[in-house]
Parts: sequence; structure tokens; C-alpha cells
Amino acid sequence: MEQLSVNHLLGIKYLKEADVQLIFETADRFKEVINRPIKKVPSLRDITIANLFFENSTRTKLSFELAEKRLSADVINFSASQSSVNKGETLIDTVKNILAMKVDVVVMRHPNPGAALFLSKNVDACIINAGDGTHEHPSQALLDAYSIKEKLGDLRGKKIAIVGDILHSRVALSNIFALKMLGAEVMLCGPKSLIPKYHEALGVSVSTDLMKTLKWCDAANMLRVQSERMDLNYFPSTREYAQLYGLNAKKLMSLKKDIILLHPGPINRGVEITSDVADSKNAIILDQVENGVAIRMAIIYLLVAKLNIPST
Repeated sequence: MEQLSVNHLLGIKYLKEADVQLIFETADRFKEVINRPIKKVPSLRDITIANLFFENSTRTKLSFELAEKRLSADVINFSASQSSVNKGETLIDTVKNILAMKVDVVVMRHPNPGAALFLSKNVDACIINAGDGTHEHPSQALLDAYSIKEKLGDLRGKKIAIVGDILHSRVALSNIFALKMLGAEVMLCGPKSLIPKYHEALGVSVSTDLMKTLKWCDAANMLRVQSERMDLNYFPSTREYAQLYGLNAKKLMSLKKDIILLHPGPINRGVEITSDVADSKNAIILDQVENGVAIRMAIIYLLVAKLNIPST
């Protein structure tokens, strides 16, 4: 069996193209599984996985939990708001206590960039990064690229736009790494205040004109404005942002071509996209949700294969 070149999923930047292709091929097989009447396989019945979420999450947490249960793993869910972290316990102490219960894999979301990497160097378990601050969100980027590939075929030479709050988005950075690795051209679009200064080093182009960007691209990933991460006013008002960078049916129709629309969720309807756009035939948002389970099943399955745990 082919294997991943990594022992953890910490970020897209640590993967090779062959790793991504192997994850996609494995996800194809799991997508067939989750569309059967019996949606489970016994692949990981001897494995225990802990989901550690130090930040709120609905979609990612549910998706990982469902992926784990579809693989027949034993699952422990941990929420920082109800834990000893509130009493001052360190991250490593928290995780070591959980690992003492014989946990094999830790899926972690944490507000601090680099938290997953730090953990991987200090504990003896497979670590999957479910989002570390504004840094990376690798499983989201993999499911986004997989969803685009499903609609457009080979991504080499395809034009993909990432629109919105790039500055505070871990989804954007992971998407840039994944799409560039797979040969796509990437353009960032948003107000200058929400485009990071290091964009040139990432080999992407930048535009502040939404309509020009949409006319250029084959697919657009419409990101949410992450108000909870903002300590400054990055634009005059939500209304003005929606007028300049929000996508509505009128703007979509004026393109005179079909483009694919993605959104990592949660959607602020009426801000980055209107309801009629979110629910249109162009949007593949629900495909992303379905593909997220298959991609996360593939990630977990392939990483566990490297643990060399004897099956009973």
C-alpha cells in the first residue's frame, strides 16, 4: 500500500503532491462507502481518536467526528470551555493526560498558530491540525481542492480566486499552498486592508476589483469576514463591504459565463454572498460538506496506517 510521506497533518506546506493525490484517491473510495446504505467500514475499530477543540467549531468538528465513526474508531470529544484548561492547565499536560487513556490520534483546533506543530514535537501521538489560529486549515484546503477537481477535472492551469478576508483566514493560506501545488493559478481579491503583505512570496496575483476577478476565474472561494479576529476597523462598514466584495445574483448573471462558487462556512448571507447565490446551481457548498467527510476519512485512515498498530 502507498503511504503518506508525513506522520502528522500539520499543514499543506509539509505535504508533497503525491501525498495530496493519494488522499484524493483514498477519498474517492470512501465517498463510495458513505453513499452506501451501510455507511461504515471496520478499518479503525482498534483505534481511539480524541477531538480537542480549543476554539468553537461546528462544521469541522462534526465532519471529523462523523469521519471517525464511519471508520469505526472510538471517539473522545474534548471542549476547552468545559475543561481544566480554564483552571490554568497547559496544553501539553492536557494532551498527555488524554494520551494516558491510550489515545492514538489527536485532532486539534487551537487559536495559536503553530500549536499543532508544537504538540507533534512534544507528545507521542499522531496529530491532525483542524485549524491553528490564522495559520493553516489543511483538511479544509484538501476538501476544497478535491471539490473543485470533481467539477473541473485536472487543476493544472485552472484559474481559482480566493475572495474576502485573506488576512485573518487559515483557509486562504492552506488553499493557496494546495492549489499552487496542483498547478492552478491563484488570485486573491479583497480590500487592500485584508490582503496580507507577504502575498508576493506565495506566487499569487492580487486584485481589489471583484468583477474583474470573477471574469478571470473558473472558480471562486468566497471567504467570510472574520470579525471575531479583528481588533481594528479594516473597512468602513459591512454594508460597503457587501456592495464592493459581496456576490449577488445580478453580478453573477453579468459575468455571462458559469463559474463554480465555494464557501468554507459559516456563511454570512447578504455579506460575502446573498442567499440566491449560495443556493444557486453555481454553488458547490453542500458538495464541500459531503466531500469533507470523505477527505477526513482518507486523512485519518492513511495516517493511522503509519502508526503500525497491530490489529486484533
